[in-house]
This record gives sequence, structure tokens and C-alpha cells, in this order.
Amino acid sequence: MSMFFEISLAEWSFHRQLEEGKLTNLDFPAKAKNEFDISAVEYVNTFFKNKANDTAYLSELLQRCKDNGVQNHLIMIDNEGALADLDDKKRNVAVENHYKWIDTAKYLGCTMVRVNAFGEGSPEDVQKAGADGLNKLSEYAEKIGIQITVENHGGLTSNGEWLAGLMKLTNNKNVGTLPDLGNFCIRWEGSWSNCKEMYDRYKGVAEIIPYAKGISAKTIDFDANGNCMETDYARMMKIIKDSGFKSYMGIEYGGEHLSEDEGVRKTKELLLKTAAGMS
Repeated sequence: MSMFFEISLAEWSFHRQLEEGKLTNLDFPAKAKNEFDISAVEYVNTFFKNKANDTAYLSELLQRCKDNGVQNHLIMIDNEGALADLDDKKRNVAVENHYKWIDTAKYLGCTMVRVNAFGEGSPEDVQKAGADGLNKLSEYAEKIGIQITVENHGGLTSNGEWLAGLMKLTNNKNVGTLPDLGNFCIRWEGSWSNCKEMYDRYKGVAEIIPYAKGISAKTIDFDANGNCMETDYARMMKIIKDSGFKSYMGIEYGGEHLSEDEGVRKTKELLLKTAAGMS
């Protein structure tokens, strides 16, 4: 079947197994290929956070990818500082903290990284600081062929209009978005599951898809027919296809009611089924 997108697998889908020590980052590529027949992977830096400069470790990881015919697509970078911090000094430190992961992405053969445009302040001020942080990081990344993507990842970044505005202000072809089809909670209490203000996900994706370099196909719950309960994938896929998007859609199961492996399988089946139903 010919599809307008390719399928990759996000490591976050197995965060419980990784946190419980039932799976290691080194084993992830083989699991993707051998258990799910997926040949492109997306890492999360926190699952190998002390290994950014460890060439022995990274070469082992790369070898396992080659042995299994797996392509490294991107690294999601968390907990390295706020790229939209209003404090110039803190923002610049955050930018420099990301450099090692840009280098790691290059070493592993990735094409891009995902970062967060977090900051505290007015929407306008955070947007301005974010554009500065992203452009500074891109200046480093572009020299070695790595693209920068920003995810809608809570707070201001989950406001599609704001994130699209950030892209316009950044005005850099090497910087784009990584739309997460489910991450549109602007305000929550306690945990993300207790969302108090949700942005319309279809409106949000339509606003940020023109800048997309990849997509996170987020799923939480499924009905008896294998459809995602919180997101209408047929409706969402039409928005994505109509935009001209032609890159990876990364399976990112984030639910708790299925095993992680089953959630990944159902998400892959959903993507294939939805694509097959499109004219």
C-alpha cells in the first residue's frame, strides 16, 4: 500500500518498560524492528541522559541499528533548560546545554531533534525569547545538518495559534514543528490527565502543520473497533494529507489501559487502516 507518510516509533511509547528496567535504550531499535516491523525510531534523551558524549555507548547503539536495519530519525530533548526563558543568560545556557544532543543526533544519523519552547512570561515575550533561542540553537545545528522541531507540549506551546506565530517570528527554514496529535492541554492541575483548558486539536494541528517536519501520532485509548477515542484519526489524517505533509508519523502510545506493546500495535493498525481508507 502506498502512503503519503512513513511510520516511525517513538521511544516514549515504552516509557513504563524503560523506567522499570524491563527495556533498555540499547534494546529499543531491535524491538522496533523485530516486534513491530518498524524501521525508523525516535529516541528520548532522558532514557540515555548520561551518554551524550559516550562514543563507546553511541557506537554500540549505532551498530545495533545497522544490525537490525533501523534508521535513527530523531531525538526528543527534555530537561536541558528553557529555550524561551526571558533571562538572556539562562536562555543562552539552555541553548548550549542542547549542543551535546545535536552532536549525538548527528553521530547517530538522525535528521532532526525535537525541543521545547518553554518560558515564563507574557505570550508575546515568551514568543520573542523563543525565537531567539531557537535561532541560536539552529545556527549550531544547521552547520552539521540537523533540523530543529518544536512540539506542542503543554502550556503556551499547546496553543496552535501561538506556536504558529513562534514559527513565523523565528522565520528559519531549519526550524519547524513536530505536531503531537494529542498534546493540546494548555492548563492542568496536578497531572496532565487533569486538564483544565484544552485547545481544539484539529484547529491546532491545522495551524502548525504548515511548519511540520514530522508528526507524533499520539494515542491514549481505543474503542472496540480499534479507533482512537480521543482523536478522530480520519479527520486528523485529512488535515495532515491536505497540507502536503510527506514525512514520518511517529507512533507514540501514551495510554495506561493496554500494555505498551499492545498500544503500539493498535496505533500502527490505526494508521494503516486510516491511510487505506483515504482516496
